[in-house]
Amino acid sequence: MSSIQCVHASAAQRPVEDTLPPALVLLLASSAGFAVASLYYSQPMLGGLGADIGASARTVGFVPTLTQLGYALGLLLLAPLGDRYDRRTIILVKAAVLCVALLAAGAAPSVGLLLAASLAIGLSATLAQDIVPAAAVLAPEARRGKAVGTVMTGLLLGILLSRVVSGFVAEHFGWRSMFVAAAASIALVGVAAWRGLPRFAPTTRMSYGALMGSLVDLWRRHGTLRRATLAQGLVVIGFSAFWSTLAVMLHGAPFHLGSAAAGAFGLAGAAGALAAPLAGRLADSHGPAWVARGSVALTALSFAAMAAAPWLSPHAQLWLLALCAVGFDLGVQATLIAHQTLVYGIEPGARSRLNAILFVGMFIGMAIGSALGALVLAQWGWMAITGLATGSALAALVVRLWPAARR
Repeated sequence: MSSIQCVHASAAQRPVEDTLPPALVLLLASSAGFAVASLYYSQPMLGGLGADIGASARTVGFVPTLTQLGYALGLLLLAPLGDRYDRRTIILVKAAVLCVALLAAGAAPSVGLLLAASLAIGLSATLAQDIVPAAAVLAPEARRGKAVGTVMTGLLLGILLSRVVSGFVAEHFGWRSMFVAAAASIALVGVAAWRGLPRFAPTTRMSYGALMGSLVDLWRRHGTLRRATLAQGLVVIGFSAFWSTLAVMLHGAPFHLGSAAAGAFGLAGAAGALAAPLAGRLADSHGPAWVARGSVALTALSFAAMAAAPWLSPHAQLWLLALCAVGFDLGVQATLIAHQTLVYGIEPGARSRLNAILFVGMFIGMAIGSALGALVLAQWGWMAITGLATGSALAALVVRLWPAARR
């Protein structure tokens, strides 16, 4: 790891290399992926998990909701510390807490304790959002979009492939085994980060109170930040509603499919995640605002296409869902890359705080999507999920187009 260690120290905030060392990029991308995957392992397991632990479908639906709310809360209260303290130390502490929280979820004897552990998982999994700004700090400015996009590929693959892995493990070894395996992966992340991550010099000496107060100031001063946060929060409402209800929908008629089948849909979304570096390069060359508008439009189109399902056979419906998942996952992920590129360019010394604001908005949208998804599916069925997802994506498109319309 000597090539990694020489990257940093006093020059952390302005690297002299034209590119990041491949070993460091791999470490950042894989660590972000394993960390954020912890938020999504539960989703494909909800159908069987509820029956095993004696909870209703509506109650067990709060497992992903509390995880995402915990993530948003952790971003708000903890992620800004990356500007004040060494990010490496923060990452190591959060990895230890996340490992314990995952073990607690795997051992939970009741739904109440599982919900508490889910909240703790969300809070500590924010270490992924300490890693992404680290890539922006270490990368040269001209290649920041590409660097962030590459690290985000690892993060996004973690999100999507987590569903594939958890569906398979839950069906063959039980849902508790999945949480134990997840804890082991985070322990490995902690060891790798301890050995391979460089130290980061703080960019501010503000007190914690002043640091939190500066979030409000950043929000007021930067319209770019407000637009990016609002649009990203809206576009993921439908994304979250789809993924948090897919397993329950497939568990019922006419499909009657198990956790593994629901998790396999993550493979479709993973195809979209691989395009994240391309989105970063397009943001560098054509401008992130252009990429954001096109990506949101693709997301809305993909969600709207799911409305054709009632006129298809069950087999054809599965193919339609898979194709739409590729489209909207690509759209959501490219939108996020574009918004991160926009936000990271506002104030280099406040990247952790800017990132926190963006992702708080995003995960509030994710939590709203999970909660609305469970309610909408129970009350009105799957077609209402399609309407919710399409409407939220169109609202995000209006936000992205609004400044251009005003000009």
